[in-house]
Amino acid sequence: MDMLAATVTATASHPQAADDATLARAAAAGDGHAYECIYRRHAPRLYALLWRLCGGSAARAEDALQETFIQAWRKLPQFRFESALGTWLHRLAVNTALMELRASAAFEALDIGEDGMEVLAGLPASMRCNATGLDLERALETLPPRARAVLVLHDIEGWKHQEIAEELQMAVGSSKAQLHRARGLLRARLGETP
Repeated sequence: MDMLAATVTATASHPQAADDATLARAAAAGDGHAYECIYRRHAPRLYALLWRLCGGSAARAEDALQETFIQAWRKLPQFRFESALGTWLHRLAVNTALMELRASAAFEALDIGEDGMEVLAGLPASMRCNATGLDLERALETLPPRARAVLVLHDIEGWKHQEIAEELQMAVGSSKAQLHRARGLLRARLGETP
């Protein structure tokens, strides 16, 4: 048994035993067990990101996660190890979600006017005050898709405005404006003063 096969065999019983690079090389060579370890290691974090980008829709997030890992399986042989596997998967997941959002009519159609305040009238008081974690997640779900995407990528994922602008195909100034808008809407929905 060669060294890679031994590592992958050990990984099947102890998923943390192999590093991502070893698993990626084995999976790229067609090893399903190594790929399963990659999935188990990275899927929870990617799902949380996708859930936020998809506005709290579990079904859309699950679909995007599945599509992300299908693409990863296909593209692993071309992975050049210039970044960490987790970073590569993260970018793949974001691209998958953003492509779905761009394809969705809701991405543009739900993007309401500059102030966005007309949405507030129909929200329950629990979304506008008592800022618990659940309220924050609910408020995040109600943001217009483009503003939500910018907020999640910038404030939660730590992306720079230049990266966001490139991914969302917008100007850097638009990314900054959408972030300002999203933060203002969140403050309003959580009952804070601007």
